Parts: sequence; C-alpha cells; structure tokens
Amino acid sequence: MARRYFGTDGVRGVVGSDLTPGLVERLGRAVTLWSRGGRVLVGRDTRGSGPELETVLARGIVSAGGTAVLAGVLPTPAVALLTQDLGAVISASHNPPQYNGVKLFEREGRKLTDAEEEEIEALFDQPAPGGGTIEHLDGAGETYVRHVVERFGSDLTGLRIGVDCANGAFSALAPAAFQELGAEVHAIGAEPDGTNINVGCGATDLTRLQDAVASAGLDLGVAFDGDGDRMLAVDEHGQAVDGDQIVAVLALALEVELVAVTVMTNLGFHRLMAEHGIRVVTTPVGDRYLLEALRKQGGVLGGEQSGHILWLRDHVTGDGLAAALLLCGALAGRTLGQAAAAMSRYPQVKENVRVSHRLAGGELPAAVRDEAERLNAELGEGGRVLVRASGTEPVVRVLAEAETVEEAGKISATIAALVARELG
Repeated sequence: MARRYFGTDGVRGVVGSDLTPGLVERLGRAVTLWSRGGRVLVGRDTRGSGPELETVLARGIVSAGGTAVLAGVLPTPAVALLTQDLGAVISASHNPPQYNGVKLFEREGRKLTDAEEEEIEALFDQPAPGGGTIEHLDGAGETYVRHVVERFGSDLTGLRIGVDCANGAFSALAPAAFQELGAEVHAIGAEPDGTNINVGCGATDLTRLQDAVASAGLDLGVAFDGDGDRMLAVDEHGQAVDGDQIVAVLALALEVELVAVTVMTNLGFHRLMAEHGIRVVTTPVGDRYLLEALRKQGGVLGGEQSGHILWLRDHVTGDGLAAALLLCGALAGRTLGQAAAAMSRYPQVKENVRVSHRLAGGELPAAVRDEAERLNAELGEGGRVLVRASGTEPVVRVLAEAETVEEAGKISATIAALVARELG
C-alpha cells in the first residue's frame, strides 16, 4: 500500500491546506495505537503554528491512551536522543514558515521504516480508547546540550565563529554551547518570532553568514536549519562548504573505514574516498536511509550534501550541533578552506521543477526515466543526471553533474524541460 501522508521525513505540508490540525490529531492517535500506548516525548521548532499543532497532537496521543510528554521548543536531534517509548517533533525542518509537520522516532531514536509508516496510516480512522494523560518536561534542551558538548566538543579557545541558528530550535542553545567551549561567537538568526524560521538565514540561505564571516574576519561559520538536524559551513573566505565536503573532512580526520552517502553526493567525494581506501555505501535521499545503511554495515559516519551529518558513536541520528563541533575539532590547526580543499568537486547544476501535484511513491513518467538512463549511459564516468520526485512538495528535483558547468547546465535544462512537459 502506497503511503498517502508520509513523505521523505514524516508528515509535512502547508499549514491549513494539506497539513491540518485534524490530520495531526489523527496522526497522534494512530501512532499511539500502533505503539500500544506508552510515553511520547513531543518537541517542536519555533514556527507560529507549533503550539496549536502541539495541542492537537497531544490530544490524539491522549485519546489513544498514551502519555504526551511536552518539552516545548527542542531540536530534532534532542528529541531523538531523549525519546521515551516514542518521540515526535512538530517541525517542517528546512521548509519555509508556512509549512509544518511531524517527524516520529521509536525507542533509541530510530526513525520509522516505510512499512511501519504504512501500518500507522492504516490506523488513521480507528476508534481510540481514551484514558491518556499530558505531562510537561522542563530542562530537556539543557540535558541535550550537556550530552553533545561532553561527547563531541573540544577546546575551541581562540576560534572566532559565526553561528546561524535559522531563527529556529537552536537559537537558545547552540551559541551558548560554542561559548562554553571557549569560542568567540558571533550569533545571527537567533531571534525567532514565529514567522522568520529559515527566512533569509540558516542552512537554506548562507548569504548572511557569508557576509558576517567575511566582514568580521571570522575563522569560519556554521549554519543550522530550523529544527537543527542539518548543518552547513562557511570557510574563512566566506565560501560555502556543503555536506559532501564536511563529510569528506570528517572521514579523513576520524579515520573511518566506511561512510554512507546519498545518490546526490558529488563524484569528487567518491574519488577522494577511493584514493584513501574508504568504502562508500550509497543510499536514496533521506537521512533515515543513511541510518539504515550505517546500522546494517556497522558504520558510524554518513551524510548528505544538504547538511544531514551522522556520527553514530554516542548518538542516534543526524545532529547539526554535534556535526559542527566535530568539524571544528577536525581542523587540527588548519583553516576550513584548507581542510575542504582535499575534495575536488565536479560542477553540479540543480533545478526544482514545480509540477501539478506531489507524486505519490515518487514514480516518474517513463519518458523522463528513459531520457535519464540514456544520458547516464552517454556520460559514463564523466558525469551523471539524477531525477527524483520530492517527498514533501509538488516538485521534481533535477541534478546534472559533468566535467564543466556548461555541460551540466545543458543536461539539466534538457531534463527539466521534459519534466515540465510531462507533469506541468
């Protein structure tokens, strides 16, 4: 059975349109029925719609006999670490403020499988026994920060760092963590008002951070997304450092034997890992697929170009703050620019093609699949094209990679035009 509500990472949509309070309440009830009650830790990011959705999610949990443990504003990785019988995060991650959603975790911070999400959807309209309760949890953010600082932190004395919190869930936590370790912190995007999460700041828009690093002569900058599970960086020259480069720096510094990445990862990363004898496992897009691969293969490091970085020694999921602290510790006296230069990048051109509806199951038209296969055969080892449907929006994402930006742009434009004709 194809999933109707769950996408790449939980249930997500525009609030009041495809994500309604009624849907969130039904989700709370269904997941609690599925888990046969228990305690559900609930956190949220800083979106204005968060408090109302927290209320209805808790109502659904209570209606199914569960205990909703409300922790208030809390980053996604904190909920994963502190999850009780279940964990739920009310967030749309990197999406704009008008979006919201619910991400779910099982015990030990494990994300749900596709099959488990199908089982939960089958319970959306089941009657519930009632009898649940609501509790409030104070100090969860401080407990989480203590865990991360102790296990991932290092002496950052003398480091001058820009920290962009995306006006999200890390606003009250991340700058203090860097200061505790001795860094001189220049915080931006740390004044959430319910409407400005991910707006012109954070991991989805590095412009402000790049300007701040360059103008103040900082050593580097790090940027989180709204719920804190992604992190990107800016080097001492104000140049963006993406997730592929961050994972490359960590893989070499931490001397891993295996790393998991997604199909989006740059070909230059694969060449660098081959040079150093590090085995690469490639998964579909989505940090839960990275998690599954790492657990199956016994690995600890993985990541996405978009900034999901996983280090599973002393953690259970992707964590922007943990990744940022690891990156700072991996520099070992080098600048970030010097460390990132170890990886040569193939030019990539990306395009998001808006289509008439979100593609259930991600199935693309045969004409698009056939053309992508033809181009990949033609490019061989000199490049590639990747076409995939977004799991959260009515968008088809096109990535073209080649030895020159001109060639990549031509390939991307060809595929994007075909997608628009077939699905526009």
